[in-house]
Amino acid sequence: MTNDHLSDDRIVDSWHKNASPWTDAVRGNQIESRALITNRAIIEAVLSRSPRTVLDIGCGEGWLVRALAERGVEATGVDVVPALVEQANAAGGGEFRVASYEQIAAGELEMTVDAVVANFSLIGKESVEGVLRRAPELLTENGALIIQTLHPLVAGGDLPYEDGWRRGSWAGFSREFSDPAPWYFRTLESWKRLLTGSGFSRIEMREPIHPETGKPASVIFIAEDYN
Repeated sequence: MTNDHLSDDRIVDSWHKNASPWTDAVRGNQIESRALITNRAIIEAVLSRSPRTVLDIGCGEGWLVRALAERGVEATGVDVVPALVEQANAAGGGEFRVASYEQIAAGELEMTVDAVVANFSLIGKESVEGVLRRAPELLTENGALIIQTLHPLVAGGDLPYEDGWRRGSWAGFSREFSDPAPWYFRTLESWKRLLTGSGFSRIEMREPIHPETGKPASVIFIAEDYN
């Protein structure tokens, strides 16, 4: 795999190709860990901060925005893939628009909310760093950034526990998926350092446990107290 295949651009390319099967997988509850624990975990994490308004970055087909709307939260979802935003708008439940992480990092998303959420959507390198640097400016006073992502101690496999690009995989998904996106592995310490370097001084970490494996199904960071 060449370096050209290990980049933020390749992630976006992959999601353009897999928008339709991803929508089917999410809406058909085909992703076991999400159905069992991680969907509920991110909803609970968001509601624990009692937000009135939420921005879902990398919203995909919009399930989280709809789930929050059902609980009285006004949510907006953004995604770089127009096909996913179209699916989200068709289902309704909130406002959805197309926006790249680079556009968000450049300040083109003019809004402030009580919580910025990224649910398994921060898998790149430079694009993620840019979004996190911009995140404090998207938050109201006392707002929170809430991230759910792969738990590095579980997702790292047998490779060295150090930051770096990894090959993607659609193992466990349907045959409709193709060209898996690469992802940038970060250690727990690296995630915390990235958040503090983005201006957040208080970081809570949660580790939702998979009810069948007994291992962390994900890690959730709730970052607050920004400058």
